[in-house]
Amino acid sequence: MNIGIFGTGGVARAIAAKLVSLGHNVTLGTRNVEETKSRSKGDAMGNVSFQEWIGKNASVKVATYADAAAFGELLVNATSGMGSLSALTSAGEKNLSGKVMIDISNPLDFSKGFPPSLSVSNTDSIGEQIQRAFPSLKVVKALNTLSNPLMVNPSLVNNGDHSLPICGNDADAKKKVIALLNTFGWKAENILDMGDITNARGTEAYLLLWVRMFGILQTPMFQFKIVR
Repeated sequence: MNIGIFGTGGVARAIAAKLVSLGHNVTLGTRNVEETKSRSKGDAMGNVSFQEWIGKNASVKVATYADAAAFGELLVNATSGMGSLSALTSAGEKNLSGKVMIDISNPLDFSKGFPPSLSVSNTDSIGEQIQRAFPSLKVVKALNTLSNPLMVNPSLVNNGDHSLPICGNDADAKKKVIALLNTFGWKAENILDMGDITNARGTEAYLLLWVRMFGILQTPMFQFKIVR
């Protein structure tokens, strides 16, 4: 499958590498292709420079947001939550129309340092804002409640026995996303369909707890499990 990913950070790279390993064709979308390709410094999260990463993942293409959107049969939003609407607007509605998009973004606001606050909360979410802005896009919120190594390899914690909430308005779109997540190693019984896209308010707000636990545990390698 041809898959377009918006973003070039750690989440986008983890998803891209996993998809390539599964036989998919991947294009990363960015605002400035040449500037992105020339980045020679690692980031604060310990990721190597983009220049080094793309050199080791040469099958992954880098293009504008619009070209990545046009390329993808399925799309992934791995941009920062505060930049998501701008990136998708650059992608163009005609390139998004009718497609399924996994939205991994979170509205984390680090403008006042750590721990962050949320730029959108309570009565709205980034997932909902995207769905309203692009009504023909089939938005499925998923993978935004855990670190990127676990997104693509859930077995790294508790042998994969932990919960993954997803939500979205289109039932068929969620089925397609679940089928892809199964190929990542996510077991069907651990994927929790929360319902429509308004439930993104809850999964995005969970990040306020996630970052606090990260600070206490000093590792991102954890996830919750629903027990009943």
